[in-house]
Amino acid sequence: MKVAVLGAAGGIGQALALLLKAQLPAGSQLSLYDIAPVTPGVAVDLSHIPTNVEVKGFAGEDPSSALDGADIVLISAGVARKPGMDRSDLFNINAGIVRNLIEKVAKVCPKALIGVITNPVNTTVAIAAEVLKQAGVYDPKRLFGVTTLDVIRSETFIAQAKGLKVEDVQVNVIGGHSGVTILPLLSQVNGVTFTDDEIAALTHRIQNAGTEVVEAKAGGGSATLSMGQAAFRFCMSLVRGLQGQTNVVECAYVDGGSEHAQFFAQPVLLGRNGVEKVLPYRALSEFETQARDSMLDTLTGDIQLGTDFMK
Repeated sequence: MKVAVLGAAGGIGQALALLLKAQLPAGSQLSLYDIAPVTPGVAVDLSHIPTNVEVKGFAGEDPSSALDGADIVLISAGVARKPGMDRSDLFNINAGIVRNLIEKVAKVCPKALIGVITNPVNTTVAIAAEVLKQAGVYDPKRLFGVTTLDVIRSETFIAQAKGLKVEDVQVNVIGGHSGVTILPLLSQVNGVTFTDDEIAALTHRIQNAGTEVVEAKAGGGSATLSMGQAAFRFCMSLVRGLQGQTNVVECAYVDGGSEHAQFFAQPVLLGRNGVEKVLPYRALSEFETQARDSMLDTLTGDIQLGTDFMK
């Protein structure tokens, strides 16, 4: 298995690379790219960790060498959110970064599974899709917006609120990956009940957890370590799917299978071709139905922003 991390010198990229170096299957290759000249040094640093995973680092304007032969490409490159910034404020910078990187992916490894981490994910995934369409290599089964951070936050906060072991908590998070478009399906968590006030408060906290980190870091950054863990979890699920393991399910922001928007996060079954099947979620509560329906204007607007950028 060859995994390429684009944006590997950043906070997310380094955390993700560390976890992948430690846990990828023996004999795998980890390819690290960033425009920053420190990237080969990050690779050398990781290469001293005693696992049977080969690490190479690449820096500069062109990621092609890093992408050659990649099975999975994870894109975390871009600027981070700062206090007072909304994810939409990241758009002007990060949109161009994602476009340029996906153009290289389309040329060098068009069959790779692509996980987009760079915010605003609601929009950058739409940009990636348009780039791949223009190159004639778009396969919606192979493009993912990585929304796993919303899932692991939900699992953590639910376990804390209810005194549960976090490994016993499973929750689907649907919609998108910012603000009101993040909808944890708390009514469907097995063995747990919430009051209406608990649901409202917990949903609000999950939707605004990114801001919680940005403010806590007091201008020093955004969620990097937790995002690195979330991207690692999603990547390892992609790996298991590519290996032919069955019943590999994660929530992800994908094209197809939703009646609500072109791109929509919900559970997907992963396999050798990426998305094997977009899975339905159970009937929603009244609160969740209202929250889902009220998010759609925002979500479709975010998607349209990405499509218009490529026009």
